[in-house]
Amino acid sequence: MQVAVVGANGKIGQQLVELLQDNAEHEVVALVRKEEQQQQWQEKGVEARLADLEGTVAQLEDALAGVDAVAFTAGSGGNSGDDKTLLVDLDGAVKTMEAAQATGAKRFVMVSAWQSNNRENWADELKPYYAAKHYADRELMRSGLEWTIVRPGALTDDKGTGRVDIGEHLPAGKIPREDVVHVLLGCLTTDGMVGKAFDVMSAD
Repeated sequence: MQVAVVGANGKIGQQLVELLQDNAEHEVVALVRKEEQQQQWQEKGVEARLADLEGTVAQLEDALAGVDAVAFTAGSGGNSGDDKTLLVDLDGAVKTMEAAQATGAKRFVMVSAWQSNNRENWADELKPYYAAKHYADRELMRSGLEWTIVRPGALTDDKGTGRVDIGEHLPAGKIPREDVVHVLLGCLTTDGMVGKAFDVMSAD
């Protein structure tokens, strides 16, 4: 299966590309916004394509040509404003879904946020971010794509433990990005994960 990683220059995206590159069952395509990022991946032997989430759906269709699955790991970043959150985390995600539908990429794994499905648990200072994730997730569920939505807790750069807890209503917590990446790979390679949405946290 050929998997496009959207947001391949982000902390989760980078790790997922590397994990997929080492997986004999899959081919990986890194989708990035800048030419220098594209060149960096190409120098590592990874196919890389340019994809601007603020561009057109047609441009995203070009980037997804021939792809079987999409892993959406992109985000506007904590230092950006609400406008970028709207344009990337919501509209960029939806445009990627539309491009996937147009090109025949059936599988779509979304990195969302803990309890994005439950407004009562949204932090006041992050409400625009949560709203963007909430509605992007809802659009994915309605898209007809074979979707999975992964809602990690607070992300850390700690070494992964290989131990996670998943569920629909987990209490707030943290999880290393490395563990999230392995969960994403599991969603892509394990039967029965289509149509699932869940929180994921570190476990003991």
